[in-house]
Amino acid sequence: MTQRIRAQFAFLLEADKLRSVERQNLILNCSRRENSAEHSWHLALYALVLAPFAAPEVEISRVIQMLLLHDLVEIDAGDHPISDAVDWDAVAAAEQAAAKRLFGLLPADQGAALQALWQEFEQAETADAQFAKRLDHCQPIFQTLYGETPLAEHIEVVRNNLFDGRAAALEQSFPEAFYHGMELLGHEVAHDSSALTRRLPFLNEVDALKSILRATRLGDGSRQENSAEHSWHIMLYGWILAEHAQEAIDPARVLRMLLLHDIVEVDAGDTPIHGAQDPAAQAEQEALEQAAATRLFGLLPSEQAQEFHALWCEFEAAETADAVFAKSIDRVQPVLLNLLNGGGSWLDYDVSLAQVDSRVGTKVTRGAPAVWTHVRAEITPWFARHGRS
Repeated sequence: MTQRIRAQFAFLLEADKLRSVERQNLILNCSRRENSAEHSWHLALYALVLAPFAAPEVEISRVIQMLLLHDLVEIDAGDHPISDAVDWDAVAAAEQAAAKRLFGLLPADQGAALQALWQEFEQAETADAQFAKRLDHCQPIFQTLYGETPLAEHIEVVRNNLFDGRAAALEQSFPEAFYHGMELLGHEVAHDSSALTRRLPFLNEVDALKSILRATRLGDGSRQENSAEHSWHIMLYGWILAEHAQEAIDPARVLRMLLLHDIVEVDAGDTPIHGAQDPAAQAEQEALEQAAATRLFGLLPSEQAQEFHALWCEFEAAETADAVFAKSIDRVQPVLLNLLNGGGSWLDYDVSLAQVDSRVGTKVTRGAPAVWTHVRAEITPWFARHGRS
């Protein structure tokens, strides 16, 4: 078990590097480029929200998993905008080599399963992969055209993509997205895209999660992580570590909880776990989050709004097996990042091992005791060296 869980964490910590891969697209407020980790989270959310546009045979849970994985190879191979003149055969070869290395960090059975899923996405032959590809093709279009101050050259890339590029296929495979993109470019169209446009305000509003900074820094210590890329990383944790759950869980539901769990921070902000422990402030924060959930999920059509809000409430209550495990995993990732970056928020907030045990360990042990046993053994030497036992 020790060797297996060690391999799983080696993969999860290596995946952290995807946050340093910048894409051509800007985030919606146009303040900076989007990175591939937060893009992957946003695409997973697109899959969940736009599930009604999938064919009946599409399994949305598999689509979400594909989109969590699809850009991991960019850690080694980099991102290549579709408008650039590159040797695409060389890129494909680099990505295959990256997939072999990255998924090879995992235990053999998990590595083979994830590599096969990544390969399925690349080949785009199954219904699941084809729907995932459609989302990957349309999200950058809306990311640009709904931007506050999009760059003229980015709008031109979108225009060329819709007319002559890979997104032109959306006219047949996802006409609502194709024609709405044309509308945003100023063209008159006869197609009714209202089923799509009712959902885009939510998807656009939560782009702001990419600007919510957390106390935890990236593994390399270069900057604070944001809540969108945190949600992506946590979903990987929940997926890879699901076998260590204390009780039987539904991994697909856990992933959906973790996909949605921090969306309220768009309005309510993030509260560091090692920050002030004032009960009155905590109650005020909970009220802010409840109001945020009502507003944000309320941007969706009523059936989806109720479904997502209920899933978020279940996560917050942490009473079901799925929610208990999801909460446990949400606590684990910052601990490993702090260890990787030399202490991070432990140094910022003068945290002792006893406080980590109390604030983190008890919650992780409730849902995944084997995970905490491993993690605590990993972090104990750091606290001993720094006299913080």
